[in-house]
Amino acid sequence: MARPKGFDEERALDAAMRTFWANGYEATSTQDLCAATGLGRSSIYNTFNSKHELFTRVLARYIDAMNAAQFAVLEDERRQAAERIQAVFDLVIDGEFRNRRDGGSIGCLTVNTTVELAGRDPEAARMLEIDLDKRLSALRATIEIGQRDGDITSTRDAESLARFVNSVIAGIRVAGQGGADRPALTAIAATAMDALTR
Repeated sequence: MARPKGFDEERALDAAMRTFWANGYEATSTQDLCAATGLGRSSIYNTFNSKHELFTRVLARYIDAMNAAQFAVLEDERRQAAERIQAVFDLVIDGEFRNRRDGGSIGCLTVNTTVELAGRDPEAARMLEIDLDKRLSALRATIEIGQRDGDITSTRDAESLARFVNSVIAGIRVAGQGGADRPALTAIAATAMDALTR
């Protein structure tokens, strides 16, 4: 079957992303993807070859979008480094409340994929490892600036602090999925900032 007239691949990827993000890879059926994208089964397979290939395209799209937003904050030289990290926490918390359903958020597609697939899907694991390396590098660079300028006062090495901040972000996402309210998530971020600056 041919693609529907007016087929928009970018829109289809966004719809598929939302479906995988909400349901997970295994729990998302081809029929779910058809319903979300408005495409027939044959159109999905003709365009994306397989559910797995569609998923990896969606995951890459998600990673690029999330990193672009967070890296723009981390690289904002108008702010001190500690303010940049606080702004990333704020961005993550705001995202948790933009993506609420049934009392909790749908979390983070990379965190969800790490839990669901990283141990048994080599391609997804490779994508997640590359993503992690980039995020740690951006966090480490920001923390090094903060330590040099004095607004990040922790004497721990920047690599360890970058891993700590990344883990706090993942924890905020998981807590948001579990239904934690904004004050609870804000308190997690504030505690992390205390560890960096006091």
